[in-house]
Amino acid sequence: MIKKLKNSLSKRKVKIFLVFLLCSSLAWLLSNLSESYISSTTFNLGFEEVPDSLLLTNVSKNKIDVKLRASGFQFLSYGFSRKRITIDLSSIENINSKYFVPQRVYKRQIDKQLSNSIELMDLDNDTIFFDFFKVYSKEVPVVSAIDLTLAQNHLLEGELIIKPNKVTIKGPKNEIDSITSVRTSTIVLSELTSDFSQNVVLIKPPAILNTEFLIKTVTISGIVSKFSEKIIDVPVEVINLPEGMEIQTFPNIVSILCKAKLNELKGLTVSDFSLVVDYNSNKDRTTNILPLQLMKKPEKVHSALPMKTQVEYILRKK
Repeated sequence: MIKKLKNSLSKRKVKIFLVFLLCSSLAWLLSNLSESYISSTTFNLGFEEVPDSLLLTNVSKNKIDVKLRASGFQFLSYGFSRKRITIDLSSIENINSKYFVPQRVYKRQIDKQLSNSIELMDLDNDTIFFDFFKVYSKEVPVVSAIDLTLAQNHLLEGELIIKPNKVTIKGPKNEIDSITSVRTSTIVLSELTSDFSQNVVLIKPPAILNTEFLIKTVTISGIVSKFSEKIIDVPVEVINLPEGMEIQTFPNIVSILCKAKLNELKGLTVSDFSLVVDYNSNKDRTTNILPLQLMKKPEKVHSALPMKTQVEYILRKK
């Protein structure tokens, strides 16, 4: 019994000792981390406010070694995640087409981005050099690559609507001079029965490395309507007939198959259409056949297809 009691007391003493050791270690660590130190670290560099007339293609360095005076806590945080410093290029210097930011300039910018409790002691003496392309710009049309099929008895009213239908491109002259249009990515829309609107990504050709599109997507939309069919019988008119002659065409009335919305078909009349044959189109007079042309149809009619493409004729004197 006494032996068990001694063992229990001994274990308890060990636990108390470990607790005190842990607390004292934490106190020591916190005390040391709160003190000020001078140490080195590395910052990643980012660049912003590039002049609109220039396109950044290369930089002599994208990270920088610095010496800081800071608390241990702050150095510890830098150890877990490297800080990113941005360099403002709006006032970049240029001598003989060499673009650069001197150390004195980016040192001042780095200093401003550090907290008040951190002192910048030293950093690389290197000047940062940049390679740029002179930027040109122009507008080019957007070309749709949409694969569109409509359900039976449906039609697309008018053209596809692309918004915006032009895009501004910026880049080196040799690249943008080779671009005459910008295509959209291919999308497939099948068996459509209603209006549609689709956001589509613009495709940059693989060979275009340094050209930027000011927009990345466009909207393609269209109006889809259900249509009906109606047949209109229209008389054939002959033009350029020689004086003193008369002509008889076979047939002299041709049916036209019209496709449009039902309410638009209801108001159609024969006078809305004009079917013409031109006697002068048969120049060699070796045949008695004339081609038939649809010269007039209402705009509201989606399609109007004559059921015949030519007529035969008999010519005689009056």
